[in-house]
Amino acid sequence: MKTEGQPIIYVGFWARLLAQIVDSILISLIMIPLIRSLYSQGLFDIGRLMKSPVDFLTTLSLQPPSGPLDLFVSYVLPAVVVVAFWLTRQATPGKMLVSARVVDSTTLGKIGPGQAIGRYLGYIVCMISLGLGFLWIAIDARKQGWHDKLAGTLVIRTPKT
Repeated sequence: MKTEGQPIIYVGFWARLLAQIVDSILISLIMIPLIRSLYSQGLFDIGRLMKSPVDFLTTLSLQPPSGPLDLFVSYVLPAVVVVAFWLTRQATPGKMLVSARVVDSTTLGKIGPGQAIGRYLGYIVCMISLGLGFLWIAIDARKQGWHDKLAGTLVIRTPKT
């Protein structure tokens, strides 16, 4: 397969993992202050983090949303931001860093809103399977994770201009 005279280069597991790490760090830089303002100071205490990072993170991750605003900030806002990047830029900042873009697997064009939302929800399937859906990228011929297969998407190298 070719696109615009260029061969298609599928982006593999390690580049996508790096992109995910970068995106996670960027989202955390935005989310931590918002979440901190929603949780009590006792729960989100830096001193407690330094004493026992595992206990701190376990408590924080097991803390249920404390209301609609918390639910929005913790779950809906990150999803909206990621989906918006896919729809407008075809990539999140992490994917841009590794010169990758998310495309429709049939047309190699931009993905639609349904595909973007389906792809994001597919992340949940990949996580529930203890990451097997993400590891699938390493062995798949077109480097698709389960979320890509469910949404009909590919992650390809951005052509050099």
